[in-house]
Amino acid sequence: MLFVKDIMTKPVIVIRSSATVENAIWLIRTKRVRSLIVETAEEQGPYGILTERDIVYKVIAKGRSPHFVRVGSIMRCPCIRMPMNASLQEAAQIFSATGVHRAPVIEDDRLVGIVSLTDLLMKGHPGAGSRDELSQKVQTALQHARIIDDEAAQIQQECDIAWQALEESKSESMVSL
Repeated sequence: MLFVKDIMTKPVIVIRSSATVENAIWLIRTKRVRSLIVETAEEQGPYGILTERDIVYKVIAKGRSPHFVRVGSIMRCPCIRMPMNASLQEAAQIFSATGVHRAPVIEDDRLVGIVSLTDLLMKGHPGAGSRDELSQKVQTALQHARIIDDEAAQIQQECDIAWQALEESKSESMVSL
C-alpha cells in the first residue's frame, strides 16, 4: 500500500508572505511548479499556499499590478495539511471533501513535502514507477528543459527531446553490440 510520503514532491518551493506576487510568478516559472507554500509568519503558525489560479483570479483578472501586491494578501491561509502517513485513498478523500488540488505534507509541525492530485494520478497506482528506460530518459529530459511560453514551440521542444532520447538509446544499443 502506498502512502502520501511515498509520492509527495520534495523539496518544496517556499516563499515569504511579504514577497510580491511578481516574485512569486518568477519563482513559479523558474522552478516549474504550479504552487508555492507560504512560510509561517510565526513559530507554530499555519502554512499558506499560493497557486497559479490565485494569481490569475486575484491579481491579473482584477487588473492589479503583481509588482505591488503582496503574497500574504492573496494566499489561502491556513491551507489544509496532508498527513505524511495518510493512505492514497485517504488523501483522495481529503482532496474531494475540501475541493483543493494540492496540500503541504506536515510532520511534527515541519514542512516535509507537497502532494497534489497529479501526484495521486501519476504516481499512485501499482507500477507507476516501472516505466521503461526510454520513457524515464524522456521524462527526465522534459523535467530539465527550459520553460517556453509559446505552446506550439513547447510541443516542438518536447518532440525534439523525445527524438533525441530515442536516438541516444539507439546509439547506446549499437555500442553494446
